[in-house]
Amino acid sequence: MAQAKKSAPKVEGQTKDVEENKIYGVLAYIGILFVVPLLAAPKSPFAKFHANQGCALFIAEVALSVVAIVPILGWFVWLFGSLAVLVLAIMGIINAANGKMVKLPVVGGFEIIK
Repeated sequence: MAQAKKSAPKVEGQTKDVEENKIYGVLAYIGILFVVPLLAAPKSPFAKFHANQGCALFIAEVALSVVAIVPILGWFVWLFGSLAVLVLAIMGIINAANGKMVKLPVVGGFEIIK
């Protein structure tokens, strides 16, 4: 028989932090709103993690907007890049809503907010 995966025991402080700041984690993935968790819950590791992920996505969005200035090729890069950013934002929102701190593919490795 296969053994069930044992989840790490949750520490009371971490669980409380996640439950209190889920909404800020979700807001972090909506454009410039990544600053909301930094202002509303500056000491929360959960909110800060998702604010960092949201900031990386926002920078990618700005970079794509600059690339869109280039005719034809820039428009295609912008179109497909914007779809990728949308998918990553949805992934981040789902992770934040579920109380998970999972790095996003591609942009998740960048630590902008410390």
